[in-house]
Amino acid sequence: MPAEPGQPNAAAPDLTEQHIVVAGRRIACLDSGGPGPVLLALHGHFGRGRIFAPLARALAGRYRVIAHDQRSHGRSDRAEDFSPEAYADDAAALLEALGIPSAAVLGHSMGGAVAFTLAARAPERVRALLVADMTVLNQEPEAHPVLDCSRWPRRAPSRQALGAAIEAQGVPDAGYFLQSAVPFEDGWGLLFDTGDMMASQRAFAGDLSGYWRASDQPALLLRAEDSFMLSARVAQRMVAERPHTELVTFPGCGHWLYEDDPDGFARAVGGFLDRTPG
Repeated sequence: MPAEPGQPNAAAPDLTEQHIVVAGRRIACLDSGGPGPVLLALHGHFGRGRIFAPLARALAGRYRVIAHDQRSHGRSDRAEDFSPEAYADDAAALLEALGIPSAAVLGHSMGGAVAFTLAARAPERVRALLVADMTVLNQEPEAHPVLDCSRWPRRAPSRQALGAAIEAQGVPDAGYFLQSAVPFEDGWGLLFDTGDMMASQRAFAGDLSGYWRASDQPALLLRAEDSFMLSARVAQRMVAERPHTELVTFPGCGHWLYEDDPDGFARAVGGFLDRTPG
């Protein structure tokens, strides 16, 4: 896949891009290929599948990593339903379209909630569950479920200017969001619609414990020590409430733990998959 202008070629050479039509909508999907067991990786709000390119490289030859842009994100088509169930149904339909009966499923942040929703709704599709820095109590005061992006600029003269404008709205570092920045005819903009992101974040706000407790596949909960999303207290509660669940904490890491400690993240994910039957 060629790099988009102004961005490193994070997806190459391991991941190839394809577009899969699921329920009448195009889903952009990155696939590392190979004969190994499948790991379906689900990004969080504002993200893209390409965030898992370093993980795919680290697991090359052992696991086939598939990472799609979820509905209304990245290069995938927009949708109107932003419920966890709708996202999970997309993931199940994508596996079906690719002829994959079941996979290990990893999700970061919102993607983690999609992963455990999928594990509960379609347990036959999920052989192992990995949740990276996502709480089941996505509500105040435990977490701040909605980042107000409603006043973010639609266009800016450059990628740098777009990042500066986002940071001017109170975001300390726009780097994560700029992974969705691309040039348009009228300037630089984001691939996602900010109204969609507000609606989607609100759809995930609340107590998500029901779906978390409703499955029993082997699970790994990965928590960032400096997380603003998942407290140590709630992480311990999640492990206690669900059978066959392990907890790994990443010292000194923030919410984007796969960026803060990519080697440790890959070791934890790969090691868990290595010892998980399936």
